[in-house]
Amino acid sequence: MLQLQAIREDKEQVIAALAKRNIDALPLLDKVLQLDEERRATQARLDSTLAESNKLSKEIGILYKSGKAQEANALKERTGNLKEESKTLQEALTATAQELQNILYQIPNVPHFSVPAGSSEEDNEEIFKEGEVPDLVENALPHWELAKKYDIIDFELGVKIAGAGFPVYKGKGAKLQRALISYFLDKNTEAGYSEIQVPHLVNESSGFGTGQLPDKEGQMYHIGADDLYLIPTAEVPVTNIFRDEIVSESDLPYRFTAYTPCFRREAGSYGAHVRGLNRLHQFDKVELVRVEHPDKSYEALDGMVEHVKGILRELKLPYRILRLCGGDLGFTSALTYDFEVFSTAQDRWLEISSVSNFETFQSNRLKLRFRDESGKMQLAHTLNGSSLALPRVLAGILENYQTENGIEIPEVLRPYTGFDRID
Repeated sequence: MLQLQAIREDKEQVIAALAKRNIDALPLLDKVLQLDEERRATQARLDSTLAESNKLSKEIGILYKSGKAQEANALKERTGNLKEESKTLQEALTATAQELQNILYQIPNVPHFSVPAGSSEEDNEEIFKEGEVPDLVENALPHWELAKKYDIIDFELGVKIAGAGFPVYKGKGAKLQRALISYFLDKNTEAGYSEIQVPHLVNESSGFGTGQLPDKEGQMYHIGADDLYLIPTAEVPVTNIFRDEIVSESDLPYRFTAYTPCFRREAGSYGAHVRGLNRLHQFDKVELVRVEHPDKSYEALDGMVEHVKGILRELKLPYRILRLCGGDLGFTSALTYDFEVFSTAQDRWLEISSVSNFETFQSNRLKLRFRDESGKMQLAHTLNGSSLALPRVLAGILENYQTENGIEIPEVLRPYTGFDRID
């Protein structure tokens, strides 16, 4: 959520930045400022009314003690009117504050200055590419056919049990999946992240805290009887650890890694591009979450990018990094880098990680603050990144490592799998 102070002080700059998202923010910002003025004026009247009421109450007490009951009773009538007035003002203040909050929830984060303008993923900016695309055997297969050939993932069985988008991993496929999770967690903890296990369900406040609600409500699975949501990413429960917290500046940064299953409805997704592991309703992911001092968050973002690079180098998968344009940028993000692995059998790039800096957007919703050296309260910066999302990494391994004699296992994973080939 954008800070009101930033809108008051830099309205034109906020409008220009949000234009990169192809948003005309002027009407919304004007409404925000109007409601903010109403809120502050109502608050001032309420404070004045309460102050006068308190003053009169003290005077009434003194008059009664002095035996001046007639004068005291006259003032009591006035205090009664003031109480009614303060009740009306409080109701108006609550309604205005709620309307203001609802509009602020509709406004996405201001893009970082380096975010390119653009309307779709076609306008994203490739900033890095590494790795050799392998020459595959003739008649190389896409991963969904390899999964069937070697009986390691059963998509049809998943449909029987739950529906499309819920695969069943079998035998060496299940063990490879577990190996990737352990490998990613080990790499992250070696880099200084603390491993944490979190709930896979969150309440509404958590969804609002990290910005999934109300923006992505239609993409989340909701358990109506308990008013809980299945998590779309570990980012939500991990970041909400810090909701309504004042942390010590000396304890920054906080760095966590977590493995969780993730659940996304992916409403409206269809077509060849969602076959197999390309788009799922349930998938596994290892996540990185950081809480940083505002002065150091972009240095931290660069470090996260280098960390993910290192993992992909060890897996020896061809990949590239995109800086997302304004039109493709997530609602809560100020700057996002997408990692994509090249699927040789599909002849296309597959997104496997997003690494983002949210600056104060999430922490303003979360009320995540720290007190600086001068004693002033500040909002922290939050960041997160996939390290990594498993389905498309697994798809890339199956397709890029296929041979005439089976699927080779990347060398770095063999200590985790206990085998070096799927055949």
